[in-house]
Amino acid sequence: MDATKIREHMKVVGSDGQHVGIVDGIEGDRIKLTKNDPAAGGQHRYVGLNDVEQIKDGKVCLNSQAQARSM
Repeated sequence: MDATKIREHMKVVGSDGQHVGIVDGIEGDRIKLTKNDPAAGGQHRYVGLNDVEQIKDGKVCLNSQAQARSM
């Protein structure tokens, strides 16, 4: 996965196509999701870069094992 293709404000979707969050930025080997997204519950959540299946149609698509975690 080439993390340079992931941009701020990109939508992040699960393997089922459902909304997971919005990219706030990259921190090390994780994608930081915005905390003001309705799916975030007011907290930053993170997804590992190794959980990204592909970038498609301007969205970050996660693999079936991915879960966003609060940290």
